[in-house]
Amino acid sequence: MGIPKFFRWMSERYPLCSQLIQENRIPEFDNLYLDMNGIIHHCSHPNDVDAHYRISEDKIFLDIFNYIDHLFTKIKPKKLFFMAVDGVAPRAKMNQQRGRRFRTAKDAAEAIRRAESKGESLPKEAPFDSNCITPGTEFMAKLSRQLEYFINKKVSEDANWRGIQIVLSGHGVPGEGEHKIMEYIRNAKAQSDYNPNVRHCLYGLDADLIMLGLLSHDPHFALLREEVTFGPSSKKKKHGYVQQLYDYYNYIYIYIIYIYIYIYFNKLFIYLYTLKIFYYFK
Repeated sequence: MGIPKFFRWMSERYPLCSQLIQENRIPEFDNLYLDMNGIIHHCSHPNDVDAHYRISEDKIFLDIFNYIDHLFTKIKPKKLFFMAVDGVAPRAKMNQQRGRRFRTAKDAAEAIRRAESKGESLPKEAPFDSNCITPGTEFMAKLSRQLEYFINKKVSEDANWRGIQIVLSGHGVPGEGEHKIMEYIRNAKAQSDYNPNVRHCLYGLDADLIMLGLLSHDPHFALLREEVTFGPSSKKKKHGYVQQLYDYYNYIYIYIIYIYIYIYFNKLFIYLYTLKIFYYFK
């Protein structure tokens, strides 16, 4: 669901936990997990403000495939490649999604009205409706079939996609993408032959992935996301999301956040102890 402004707060308060990727210094990872809905949204409607923007379904699918292949090529997982698309959400999340979708439709209608009031000529094609990125819609069913075809094609043609386990959790599987990923990790850890030194890399744009990474208690867990520039310029969106952000990524190392939390609360404990707060708890 995301935590508003949490990633910015973490980056400013604990700057060492985030590191910009350098092309010749990419660490090795055993497992790569993709929270697919961030990719789907940004490849389908990168600019909601522009009433002139139009994109076809074929172009959306092609951008999604290119971005998945780009992330796979950059990280090069050794054992597992897991792609999770949001399924049916819990009831509380449904209520939030309903309000968000009404707001999205309202904003799109207002953008068209403003453009028409300025005398601008809009394309005759209907704009892409981002509300169709919902479990059970025709668009998501078509996307699932396209993803299955893309995976089979890559396995048959690309040697790098062979020899590893590839998992696609589609919109028909209940639960949000990040929670399906964490459930898979928890089930793997419950196995008797689980290796605690497995190196995990999770791609996603929601800041709540930091919390989920902390709850995994894995010593080698990193989050991957596009580089974020804070300030007024960060609000300017451009067309071509895939091409725009191909080479700018940040790692967020969960273990370093553990260390920051330990140092912070250890200092707090010492301070409270000096005030005799814990005197009666000895």
